Amino acid sequence: METLYSIFPELIRIIVCAIGGAVIVFGNALVMGYAERKLAGHIMLRPGPMEVGFHGIIQLVVDGLKLMGKQLVVPAQADKPLFMLAPILAFAPVFVPLLVIPFSDKLQGFDLDIGLLVILAFASINVLAILIGGWGSNNKYSLFGAFRSVAQNVAYEIPMLISLLAIVFMTNTFSLREVAAAQSPVWFVVVQPLAFLIYIVAMVAETNRAPFDLPEAESELTAGFHTEYSGMSFSLFVLGEYANMFIVCSVATVFFLGGSSGIDLPYAEYTGVVWFLAKVYALMFFLIWIRWTYPRTRFDQLMNFCWKYLIPFSLVNLLITVVVVKLI
Repeated sequence: METLYSIFPELIRIIVCAIGGAVIVFGNALVMGYAERKLAGHIMLRPGPMEVGFHGIIQLVVDGLKLMGKQLVVPAQADKPLFMLAPILAFAPVFVPLLVIPFSDKLQGFDLDIGLLVILAFASINVLAILIGGWGSNNKYSLFGAFRSVAQNVAYEIPMLISLLAIVFMTNTFSLREVAAAQSPVWFVVVQPLAFLIYIVAMVAETNRAPFDLPEAESELTAGFHTEYSGMSFSLFVLGEYANMFIVCSVATVFFLGGSSGIDLPYAEYTGVVWFLAKVYALMFFLIWIRWTYPRTRFDQLMNFCWKYLIPFSLVNLLITVVVVKLI
């Protein structure tokens, strides 16, 4: 009986975290879908959605219902099990990283000593989902997009990891809460500006966002790895992309921008989530901004930039950080 009572609070916590994760994933998709359309419109000097609701505010809800009602078409020559598995793999793992992100001092699902490793491990599953989707579609455009995505993500994960490793050496922990707490005197973006810039560039490539959206590349590959997907299957890819954007921006906020720190508000241990989300969505605004500002790069330029510049610079930055930490 005592064992049952000891398990019950943790069970409640898991249920609350699961509901909170679902609210974040779907709410973030609604906010970002609308924001992307409106910001893209204003950047190109047009209004964006205007008809469905006030300034098109419920356009995304209507689009979501439309996609849910559409037929799931599976190409005749596709590998059906792999084709159906890919959208699930792209969407399902995004819930786990949200559990270890410290939205404020008291708002965190689980404070794990290996929190960063958990996020990176589950985020890498998205690459597998894209590869399976491109291969299972039995479409040459999808396959080219999948190959591009694998090459791109494998390359840009290296400088991303090395830039974060510099912060790990400074704080001596993989716990996101402890990393955020270590920035009480000064944010790490001040002492690690190069690592921050490298992470931002790698973050854009990791989420397959323009100007590094080579796996989709509509002008070349129709829609890339999800060319053959429709209805809810396509929606899962979109939800997974926006959730991954939120996760990588949250990691940047925790490691470089002080987490939930900001001007003290009443009940700061809870209301710090306001500052956390403000920083996260400022970074997501940046992702939208550069998408509709810069043209798509060539694939060889993308890979050369990583292997010839980002990785060497991130290694030098890590070496300098290790030497300084050792001397101090």
